[in-house]
Amino acid sequence: MRKAGALILLLLLVFSVSLLYAQEDYPDGDTPIDGDWDIYVPELYTRGDQTFMISLGLTFPILFFNNGEVINHNFSPPIGGTGSLGYNYFLGPNFFVGGEISGIFNSTLGGNTVFLIPIGIRAGYQFIVWRLEFPLALTLGINWHRFLNDGYFGFFMKAGGSAFFRFNSDWSFGVTPTGAGFRNGPAIRIRI
Repeated sequence: MRKAGALILLLLLVFSVSLLYAQEDYPDGDTPIDGDWDIYVPELYTRGDQTFMISLGLTFPILFFNNGEVINHNFSPPIGGTGSLGYNYFLGPNFFVGGEISGIFNSTLGGNTVFLIPIGIRAGYQFIVWRLEFPLALTLGINWHRFLNDGYFGFFMKAGGSAFFRFNSDWSFGVTPTGAGFRNGPAIRIRI
């Protein structure tokens, strides 16, 4: 019996010493997590995430109308500029609400300049594929027009989309073309 007790004690001692030497030393004291993380993909955006967008670009008018007829022109069309600031608040991984303010100017054929300042609220849905983000939004708001000495406030509604490449967790770069022409060109999106 004494031999059996000594053998069990020796086995326990060898087993405990082998467990001490089997552990790896990590500088921070944290052991790496090995699991099935290749299967789980966390949501890129969650409720409460915010983005801030800056967009600058040029406007190129391609058609000119006079009393409903297209003017056939043999001249260089005037070039204008556009810029916008936008804000999005995410309600979930894909849905967002926010607002934007833009500024547009463009020269006319007569050498004058027209100014537009649209201000609106928007809601949208964002598709995410790999590191590409495709937000689609509907914007409602008011637009202030200024041409020569005339001014006008009017309602506007526009649908638009963008394409962004996520550089890292805080920065995205892309383009923001819209059919309404309120902004064209490169954009930077910052996650707050």
